[in-house]
Amino acid sequence: MNTLEKEVFEEMRNWSAQLLEVPNEHFNNLPACPFAKKAWAEDKVGFCFNYNQCKKALYKLVTNYPDRYDVCLFIEFDYEKNSQKFHEYLSAMNEAIARGVFIDKDIWVMGFHPDDEPEDQGFIDEPVFDEEAFEPINDTVYAVTYIQRLSKLEESAQIVKEKGYYSVYKNNPEVINMYAQRHQLYRSLNNGRENKT
Repeated sequence: MNTLEKEVFEEMRNWSAQLLEVPNEHFNNLPACPFAKKAWAEDKVGFCFNYNQCKKALYKLVTNYPDRYDVCLFIEFDYEKNSQKFHEYLSAMNEAIARGVFIDKDIWVMGFHPDDEPEDQGFIDEPVFDEEAFEPINDTVYAVTYIQRLSKLEESAQIVKEKGYYSVYKNNPEVINMYAQRHQLYRSLNNGRENKT
């Protein structure tokens, strides 16, 4: 890793520790990312850094997902500037993954764009995080695509759903639709596996 990549790695680690891994009243006192702390502790968070808008590295990561990680963070320094187009691309990519374009169908991608507003993430009325409490390490702006095993993500989601984790999203149709898409693709994945046996 070069200096910038090390700083981004450290920044993401600090952001996770300070905002994602602590109990949050908006998620029924569960952490915003209930499994992040364990993934970091077990060195199961992978990083890939991309300096141009070419998606070849992302496609390679999706096609050859390294199972030693629970999640891979694809950091883009030169990214699609329009937040809506960025997220639409990832949604279309999930559909392509489900159709077998990337061979492995057991993958889910979702992203964070620097111009995302709290309401874009499903937090309609008030911020869920105290972003003022987090101090970035540098001024570099980047987008993040999170790549995970769809099956593992959906099975983990069922655990926290029973604990009221998703109630914060109940009034946001975009987030509800995204979860419905993920669940439908998971069901299709399982149906495909059952048909092969």
